[in-house]
Amino acid sequence: MPQTIYSKSGASSGLPIYVQISEVLIREIASGRLIDGTRLPPERELAKEHFTTVRTLRKALDILENKGLIERIQGSGNYVRSSQNVDSVYSMFRLELRTGGGLPTAQILSVDDLRKPNDLPEFGKSDRASRIRRLRYLNRVPIAVEEIWLDGSAGRIKATELSDSLYRYYKMQLGFWISQAEDSVGVDTVPDWAPNEFPQPIGTPIGFIERFSHSEQVGTVEFSRTWFDHTTARYVQRLK
Repeated sequence: MPQTIYSKSGASSGLPIYVQISEVLIREIASGRLIDGTRLPPERELAKEHFTTVRTLRKALDILENKGLIERIQGSGNYVRSSQNVDSVYSMFRLELRTGGGLPTAQILSVDDLRKPNDLPEFGKSDRASRIRRLRYLNRVPIAVEEIWLDGSAGRIKATELSDSLYRYYKMQLGFWISQAEDSVGVDTVPDWAPNEFPQPIGTPIGFIERFSHSEQVGTVEFSRTWFDHTTARYVQRLK
């Protein structure tokens, strides 16, 4: 029998909003969407885009400035100063709004500890896994439902400590980090557990991603499925 560890509603995040914003901007720089020399939008406009205040936005920009990723020129604006060594807790999150970018947040639907079902591909060392189901948002728009399986050998999930970035949780709480991921992108139908907040009805064909995630510490440790609403979001992989 599966053991339900956690179930709740509401978007979650263990990161302060200014850190979330800084991480999103770092991801945009790392992916090549914001290239060296790009002038960021005015601070008031950027704050509105991220549903925050100018004061909070400036705290996010302070982080980027300290990392050498932007240059603030008095009377002119904030300019991207790209780096080859950019890392972000959202660096492997490949979905963005069709209009570009978007601040990721997540609503945890359930976390269960259970024996791996027969329809899962082989991965990891254990016959048990933690299953996490989430509704994903970009700029508060629901764009995807996810089912993530973490191999039991990697440790036990403490659901009350989860935040938007599972990879950050793995690193900070379980002592390993994801160094590589392999994605397969196709089409599948919306699963029967998708919540009412997801805009596409159950059974509707939509975009679909299968991912195997690897850690140098514990090997192939995670398998995930993501169903995304192709009318509002797209999968993007930029090469530099």
